[in-house]
Amino acid sequence: MQLRFIGCGDAFGSGGRFNTCFHITGERVNFLIDCGASSLPALKSQDIVRNDIELVLITHFHGDHFGGLPFLLLDAQFSRRTRPLTIAGPEGIEMRLGQVMEALFENSSQTKRRFDLKVVSLSPEATVRLGEVSVTPFPVEHGPSGGPFLGYRIEAEERIIAYTADTEWTETLISLGRDADLFIAEAYTFDRPVKNHLSLKALEARLADIRPKRLILTHMSDDMLGRLGSLAHETASDGLVVSV
Repeated sequence: MQLRFIGCGDAFGSGGRFNTCFHITGERVNFLIDCGASSLPALKSQDIVRNDIELVLITHFHGDHFGGLPFLLLDAQFSRRTRPLTIAGPEGIEMRLGQVMEALFENSSQTKRRFDLKVVSLSPEATVRLGEVSVTPFPVEHGPSGGPFLGYRIEAEERIIAYTADTEWTETLISLGRDADLFIAEAYTFDRPVKNHLSLKALEARLADIRPKRLILTHMSDDMLGRLGSLAHETASDGLVVSV
């Protein structure tokens, strides 16, 4: 499998980076993790065939992780997509999807689609099989609004990808990421505590408990981007492709 960072930026586009969106492909899988507001132009700029995507996993309902779905769905409609699509995310996703569709494109949630769309609600620590992808959500901590908030441990093609999503440190990250082939972790700041977000120092303090085979940092603010040349860990960048 391979994972491409379509976008790895924070909510404010620090460093000119696109909002969060990861594209995972393999012999039997083709899916996205998150679909932030800028994801459709980012996908197009990297020549990703959107109609081949079978699944979109959403971690929470903030615009930089969720706000690109109306654009993705309308693009699918106007490009005459026929392949079924599944969107899965936290409890309430079907209602939230309808709300954001109507907020951005009135009546779009009621338009008859050319393709089957399945919306699946995920519960913390309940493993779900979605086609060839097995997903275990873990609850994470990211504030009072925009939730529920989930990080994901994903198994596909005999590999494990774990993603913290946006969160401050919580003990669930240990089970989420332990021994993962690829652990993608937010590192919003270097050492400065920011409520509801994860600093690199807080993550490093518990990395020995997580023991990922490979760690890549994402969702970095200007504080982290200014330190890229001196960090001891791999960092994401828009367009970066890694093997899993």
